[in-house]
Amino acid sequence: MNRALITAAALLIAVFTSTSASAGAFPGGVYSWRLPAGAENVRFAKKPVMIVNGTALVGLGLSQAVGKADLTYTVNGEEQTHTFAVSGKSYTEQHLEIANRAMVNPPAETLERISEESRRQRRLYASFAQTPDALVEGEAAGFMQPLQGIITSLFGHRRFFNGQPRRPHSGLDIAAETGTPVASAGAGVVTLADDLYFNGNTVFVDHGQGLVTMYCHLSETTVGVGDRVEQGDIIGLVGATGRVTGAHLHWTVSLNGNRVDPPTFLITLNAALAVAE
Repeated sequence: MNRALITAAALLIAVFTSTSASAGAFPGGVYSWRLPAGAENVRFAKKPVMIVNGTALVGLGLSQAVGKADLTYTVNGEEQTHTFAVSGKSYTEQHLEIANRAMVNPPAETLERISEESRRQRRLYASFAQTPDALVEGEAAGFMQPLQGIITSLFGHRRFFNGQPRRPHSGLDIAAETGTPVASAGAGVVTLADDLYFNGNTVFVDHGQGLVTMYCHLSETTVGVGDRVEQGDIIGLVGATGRVTGAHLHWTVSLNGNRVDPPTFLITLNAALAVAE
């Protein structure tokens, strides 16, 4: 791992340690737990979770209940339970005016397409493949923000389109000029590169162990399904396709099937990578 990443992650570890071991345990956050010796088969809500350098990284969805939550694991074949506290978190509202009314209230003939695309995305988010070695080893290890630009919409915003309530924002919006290159946040395999109704030109990258990222509203995709990408590889160009108010990248991070706050995940993963076994 490069020296700058180690230094930054070490500082973040110090911050986490000085506040709370459950710093990321909130709806939309990432809970980090150092595993006891011999722990195996770690699961949350019956799903396997990501393990990095002996640390479990658990994605908590926006619908996660506040209060006690459990991880299960085995030691020498015996099941154990680790209980942690999930704290509440308030997210702000965002009101947007969409000029294309069909992107707010789609016509009947598009509903089956929208449903099928939603099913495809859920299947991809549910994947739990092996982690590429490059995600945790070498100079390009870890995660990065895929685009530098102006943050125009934060994760978790309660969104209203033309005054109508919609689901909370599941990613991070970064505005930049059309045609600006978008990089893969980390090493992985492309599992989708297609034009979707709401998302426009979209790329999914599966990084392994339940970690999947989505990049959408692209003007152009530059990769295809099955392509192996490394951190920093260009996967598309910023655009304004799908349901948008202007050119930007929508970046989603999904962990063990739950959409989580991208900056929180980036900090948590890179901190875990900097800890020696």
